[in-house]
Amino acid sequence: LIFIISLFLGTTITISSNHWIMAWTGLEINTLAILPLISKSHHPRAVEAATKYFLVQATASTLVLFSSMTNAWYTGQWDITQLTHPTSSLILTAAISMKLGLAPFHFWFPEVLQGSPLTTGLLLSTVMKFPPITLLFMTSQSLNPSLLTILAILSVAMGGWMGLNQTQTRKIMAFSSIAHLGWMTIILIYYPKLTLLNFYLYAMMTAAVFLTLNSMKVLKLSTLMTAWAKAPSLSTILLLTLLSLAGLPPLTGFLPKWLIIQELTKQDMAPAAMIISLLSLLGLFFYLRLAYCATITLPPHTTNHMKQWHINKPINPSIAVLTTLSIMLLPISPMLAT
Repeated sequence: LIFIISLFLGTTITISSNHWIMAWTGLEINTLAILPLISKSHHPRAVEAATKYFLVQATASTLVLFSSMTNAWYTGQWDITQLTHPTSSLILTAAISMKLGLAPFHFWFPEVLQGSPLTTGLLLSTVMKFPPITLLFMTSQSLNPSLLTILAILSVAMGGWMGLNQTQTRKIMAFSSIAHLGWMTIILIYYPKLTLLNFYLYAMMTAAVFLTLNSMKVLKLSTLMTAWAKAPSLSTILLLTLLSLAGLPPLTGFLPKWLIIQELTKQDMAPAAMIISLLSLLGLFFYLRLAYCATITLPPHTTNHMKQWHINKPINPSIAVLTTLSIMLLPISPMLAT
């Protein structure tokens, strides 16, 4: 309870701060609060994940401090929105992409997610990404457009390609997170509110997927193959949530992608829009494989697993709410478009 409270405290401090030092303090509280949650199961893998996470986040925090101090040195401004010096905005971009796990600083994220339990994985891929994204949102007018576009395209490409041959569900979710961060970064300068919208919808869909996987206790694709016997309705809904995460049209996940592509074409960035749309097909491939393992591999198939007992305990209401939202929110798009 203490750790979760300090997690939300750190997030709130960062979101509501105007001064760089306060933002940095919030990020530090966040990092320190999530570390015990990662290394809770005293498994060598978990300890390794916590160590990697600590080192990366410490480096990124140092770079955040360094960029803000450089900016204060040249301009005398400690205000977050007044980050005007080009060098410091460059360093900040590197620091925040390290914190978020944007390519080319993405290597730590799949490893850390693989080493931590599913609920902590959910926190790592949603709540922990929120403070850095708000910092990017606040400094968006002074960042370098071409650099962010390159990082974004790299992230979508990496998230797609490296997720293709994974068999661990947590690693697949990690690479999907990297790809989604690419979509958020590419639109950041032109329409920052879309970045936030994309983040909210992504967090909702990811939470739905993680909670579903957690209630079925699925860590590998092979266990997902027998999960239909445990909870058939949940597996069916998981299919739709995964397709929504991939961004297929009648589902919620299509909404941010559609608005982002529209905004990019308005900004004469049709080539970039085309590249990331094509690269997100890679993501669609591994979501489809997850969905295939969850629902379409009904018996008789060749996995030699013990069949699971059917669970009769009711589905967690939060899963129900989140999956409903992550499937049916597309009709609200006219409201957002105005």
